[in-house]
Amino acid sequence: MMLTTFGMVFLAELGDKTQLATFCLSADCGNFKYSVFICSAAALVLSSFIAVLFGEYIGKPIPPLYTKIGAGLFFVVVGIWMLFTSARTICSL
Repeated sequence: MMLTTFGMVFLAELGDKTQLATFCLSADCGNFKYSVFICSAAALVLSSFIAVLFGEYIGKPIPPLYTKIGAGLFFVVVGIWMLFTSARTICSL
């Protein structure tokens, strides 16, 4: 279970916008690359901790299938919203 969890989270994080933000911050930070690493790692740990706590409490009254469907719909809606806002930005150039 630990290897599966690590592998899934690792692969999901590689292409995540959080990693792209970390990449951009490290390119702009000059000599403070270690602080970017430490702070981004701490933020990931904290957000994972919050997700585990919410998952524990939400998973009891709501079936996991509904949680997965809700998460999938959320990402689809956010993706569509990002596409529209990007298209508006490109059109206004």
